[in-house]
Amino acid sequence: MNALSIVIGAVCVLIIGYRLYGYFFTKKVLRINEKEPTPAHVYNDGKDYVPTNKWVAFGHHFAAIAAAGPLVGPVLAAQFGYLPGLLWLLIGAVIGGAVHDAVVLFASMRRNGKSLSEVMKEELGPVAGFCTGLAMLFIITITMAGLSMVVLGALERNPWGTFAVAITIPIAMLVGVAYKKTGNLLVTSAIGFILLIIGVFVGPYIQGTALGDFLTFDRQTLAIILPVYAFFAAALPVWFLLAPRDYLSSFMKIGVFIALIAGVFFVNPIIQFPAVTEFVHGGGPIVAGPVWPFVSITIACGAISGFHAFIGSGTTPKMLNRWEDIRVVGFGAMLVESLVGVMALIAATALHPGDYFAINAAPAVYATLGMEPVNLATLSQSIGMDLEGRTGGGVSLAVGMTQIFTGIPWFSNLSSYFYQFVIMFEAVFILTAIDAGTRVARYLIQDFVGEVVKPLKRTDWLPGAIFASALACFLWGYLLYSGEIGPIWALFGVSNQLMASIGLVVGATVILKMATKRIYVWTCLIPLIYLYITVNVAGIWMVKNVYWNSAASGYSVLNGVLSIIMLILGLIIVVTAVKKWIQLWNSPRFINGGVVKAG
Repeated sequence: MNALSIVIGAVCVLIIGYRLYGYFFTKKVLRINEKEPTPAHVYNDGKDYVPTNKWVAFGHHFAAIAAAGPLVGPVLAAQFGYLPGLLWLLIGAVIGGAVHDAVVLFASMRRNGKSLSEVMKEELGPVAGFCTGLAMLFIITITMAGLSMVVLGALERNPWGTFAVAITIPIAMLVGVAYKKTGNLLVTSAIGFILLIIGVFVGPYIQGTALGDFLTFDRQTLAIILPVYAFFAAALPVWFLLAPRDYLSSFMKIGVFIALIAGVFFVNPIIQFPAVTEFVHGGGPIVAGPVWPFVSITIACGAISGFHAFIGSGTTPKMLNRWEDIRVVGFGAMLVESLVGVMALIAATALHPGDYFAINAAPAVYATLGMEPVNLATLSQSIGMDLEGRTGGGVSLAVGMTQIFTGIPWFSNLSSYFYQFVIMFEAVFILTAIDAGTRVARYLIQDFVGEVVKPLKRTDWLPGAIFASALACFLWGYLLYSGEIGPIWALFGVSNQLMASIGLVVGATVILKMATKRIYVWTCLIPLIYLYITVNVAGIWMVKNVYWNSAASGYSVLNGVLSIIMLILGLIIVVTAVKKWIQLWNSPRFINGGVVKAG
């Protein structure tokens, strides 16, 4: 199998999915009404509710949802072979992920841009709303700290990467102010993009200088800097820093993967992995469980992800200028992220399996596999660092992408440059999710505490915004600084997909309330049934075989207890929803063929 065939097939599937299923879902199922103003217009406050050009909104949304998941998840899932991950990325994204993102965005906009917990409370009652809010706050805190730990690894004592990431902040502010003053998106985007590229390529030259020494931080210092930055991103008006930074970062994100696609067309690397490996039945060195359910847990973002529900019911619904933008921003951004996941999978499986497992497995574990590295010594020498045992997926992704880029004759001697660039690129990819996620955490805290302190519910109340932003940053910043997130990071895979199930529960409820045909609810129920069963099977498997198995390396009674709590919260929500669905399914308006206005 060659990579070019996979890329062409994946692009065709995603384009057809967007053009046909995306149009059907937004027009026929959601019945988007362009005559109604969006929440961004109704509540325009110049801070959180800001009508935004759809491509800027797309850039923000894509940059926010596309974090480590579509990069690292497919790389780790390559353990099972290229076929399971590829099928899940394409089928899961079109049938599940794009539907989930679009319907959550739509449901939040129908409720004036409220968070998913508030939407759930209005749609299914206070019990479901409380359980959803509790799950969301738990997951977002883990997610922000976990993603930040990946950034620490990339930027620790790395002045080039730190400079390239940091320079995006003042550039974004400049673009935000310029666009607000002039309204000229083309010119401000061009200036911002040029400055961004200059910043990236200046990075190597600051090493060894006074500025480079100043930007050489250890992990503990970075663990303080990141939450401080996230506080300003969450508290400042969305047009000033968050939206333009994410918009500009999306140029880099999409641009790098366009370059990777071009590299695949030019080099057409051979996929070294088989379609399926011996580890599909379990016992792998990277993912211990079998291919199902764990391919759908390991690859979250890129196919379907509950983290997207935070953005789709957080910042984005307060920014859309038109209801039609849901198709581009909600449905479309998910499919682009799926393509990112496919390219990450190609980069990983283009490595020889012996090299891939040597990088992603601990040396002691690798020694038990009976494999020998093939090109690892050459790759390590050309990149300039020892690659063995650098687990986590990020390094093997950078090595795989570097191998493709340097397959082009003009770039054959630039391995170390490309490797460092991709490591920096991964950090930028993740940081844009951190700033948007922290702002969403701020909204969640305002919803929760606002039940007691009523003014906090107002997103335009400055003291409330400052308090909630500071508390959100403290929660995940403390975990990041102390390192206590490590023992419970394994919970993220299951809890993230449980969150996606909750998003589909909301979608199914909204569709049954306003659709002209009740059969349309299956657009949410089909992915929901698969995902909910998958999450519970994976969660119970982890509790039984890892968390509560004293012989397992991941033994943790606490992790097992937290897993059970999360599954119980999900069960309460689903049971509450099923009762409501039965009532709606038997509604006289369906039986009599009546049509109601969407609203």
